[in-house]
Amino acid sequence: MYVIIVGCGRVGSELAKLLSAEGHNVVVIDKSRDSFERLGGVFNGLTLAGEGFDLELLRQAGAEKADAFCALTDGDNTNLISAQVAKKIFNVPKVFARVYDPQRAHIYSALGLNIISGTILFAAMLRDKIIESRFSSYLIETKELGVIEIEVSGALIGKKVQEINMPGELMVVTIRRIDGVVIPEADTTLKAKDTLMAVVKVSSLKKIKQRLNI
Repeated sequence: MYVIIVGCGRVGSELAKLLSAEGHNVVVIDKSRDSFERLGGVFNGLTLAGEGFDLELLRQAGAEKADAFCALTDGDNTNLISAQVAKKIFNVPKVFARVYDPQRAHIYSALGLNIISGTILFAAMLRDKIIESRFSSYLIETKELGVIEIEVSGALIGKKVQEINMPGELMVVTIRRIDGVVIPEADTTLKAKDTLMAVVKVSSLKKIKQRLNI
């Protein structure tokens, strides 16, 4: 993929290094050339100094052929403007903007932008861990669903996946085993030390925990 990242801070630089290591074509834009030092010596992408909403700079970065655009600076306004330019002018298929202010996150999400709010994400992660340490609602965009890890032990050993599933409330989607990961069928038998990853309805979490004794 061809990816443009605006903002070479901690998040932007780490994302750039990850994508570059995986063989993707990456362009990093930042106002400060000094920020590019975070990329280290193994990053083999392109770096450009300037604003992420500068049309000429974005043309130089190849925005018209980009598959994804990520605005990850420490300024909400810069990120939102850059994301709008990428989406509306260059028609980049996947555009993401980091936003610190939760109120802005909701507003711009309603306008169709892919918004990532660290404030909301971190708060949701803490909320999930307070409610249930094995539960993660932030893995799924809708607030109605989440993902829970279930360790197979006791009465769960030997049961079929279809005996665990609860239509509309819980569905086992993967099983992590010592020898690998399995996408289960309805008649897959659970083994001791299996770890189930299941999609759950948040409002049914208490009921599910009681039924499975977890």
